[in-house]
Amino acid sequence: MPVSLSGLKAPAPGVHPPGRWRLPLFDLVPLSEVYRDAVEQLLDRVFGADRHGRTAYRLRAGVAAVPALSFAAVEAGTLVGSIQCWPVELAGDDGSVTPMVLVGPVAVSPERQNVGIGRALMWRAIEQAGDAVLMLIGDHDYYAQFGFDAARTGTWRLPGPFERERLLARGPAPNTPGMVGPRR
Repeated sequence: MPVSLSGLKAPAPGVHPPGRWRLPLFDLVPLSEVYRDAVEQLLDRVFGADRHGRTAYRLRAGVAAVPALSFAAVEAGTLVGSIQCWPVELAGDDGSVTPMVLVGPVAVSPERQNVGIGRALMWRAIEQAGDAVLMLIGDHDYYAQFGFDAARTGTWRLPGPFERERLLARGPAPNTPGMVGPRR
C-alpha cells in the first residue's frame, strides 16, 4: 500500500507540506516479502555488525518475529526501512504474567532517514497491534510521538544492561515489578 513519507495519507494533488517540493511514495509490505539478507544488511548498516550483543537481542532470543506486525518499506524496488515486533512477556514478581510485544528494531536506510519512513513503519505496527501492550528500548523524545513513555516501566528488569529512561511502553502496561523476557 503506498504511504506518504510523512506516515499519513498523501496530500491532495498540488498540495505540499511546508518546505517540500514533492512527496515521494514508498510501499509498506509484510517483512516476509523481502529477502532476509537485505534486512540483515540494512540492520548492520544502521546499528552496526555488533548489534547482536545488545540487551534487546536477548529479549528476542529463541522466538520468531510476529509476521503480522513486521513490515518493510520499499522504494522503487529497494529496501529503505524495516520494523520487527517480537513476543515477550513480563513475569511479575507477584506471579503474574503479562504478554507484550517488543517493538524493534526499527531501521531506516541512512540515505532516507528523517523523511517519515520510520514513523510510517511505527504507525503501521501500532495499528496492527491493536490493544496489545507494546514496549521498546529507545529514545523517549522520538517515541513519545507514538504514545510510549516510561511511566510504568520503572520496576521492570531486563536480561542485560539498559538505560532505565529508555525502557518505554505503550498501552495497558502493568506497573508491576518483574522480569521481561521472550514469550515462548
